[in-house]
Amino acid sequence: MRYVCPICGYIYDEAAEGVPFDSLPDSWGCPLCGAPKLMFEPEAAPEPPKPQPAAAPLAAGDDDLQPLSAGALAALCSNLARGCEKQYKEEEAALFRQIADFYTAAAPAAEDPSLEALEALFRDDLDSGYPGLSAAATAQGDRGAQRICVWGEKVTQMLYALLGRYQREGEAFLRGTQVWVCSVCGFLYIGDTPPELCPVCKVPAWKFDKIEGRRPA
Repeated sequence: MRYVCPICGYIYDEAAEGVPFDSLPDSWGCPLCGAPKLMFEPEAAPEPPKPQPAAAPLAAGDDDLQPLSAGALAALCSNLARGCEKQYKEEEAALFRQIADFYTAAAPAAEDPSLEALEALFRDDLDSGYPGLSAAATAQGDRGAQRICVWGEKVTQMLYALLGRYQREGEAFLRGTQVWVCSVCGFLYIGDTPPELCPVCKVPAWKFDKIEGRRPA
């Protein structure tokens, strides 16, 4: 039997490893990306390619537009700044960073900053957010949007799994190790050093930023 990591595609082959997958401890994780054992799925037979749906016409007007919070605008402008950096547009990147800083300062404190609330947000993204966005991108034939859906869903799956482990183990989960985040796709990795390649977007290790914990007051 073979089991597949949904994040990086690593395959655990029971015949090659000599140990049944069910016999591995619950603390075992993917050797490439660190995804926990509970995320692995039995390898399925390959499915025939599905026909691509015809692109739907773009909706006219702006009836589907929604106001964004200061925090959402800060995140949006921060991402736009990174996009400008990749295009070597330093002046535009600096301006977007200024706007992001403005909205970050204006963002109110979260009303319910609990781990349970964060878990619910992750679950909502995985259950409805990404499937809806992916379907719309596929209908429009937008391959770039489809790619970020794949990346974003994998990152969110990993965040959801890591949050669950933190809820079970508490601060002991992060004690004596480091937290790294990919500056391109947001993949989070727990370990002494970042992976040689990001399991999601495949950028090299130097694209990972080390996250420092907040110092006690």
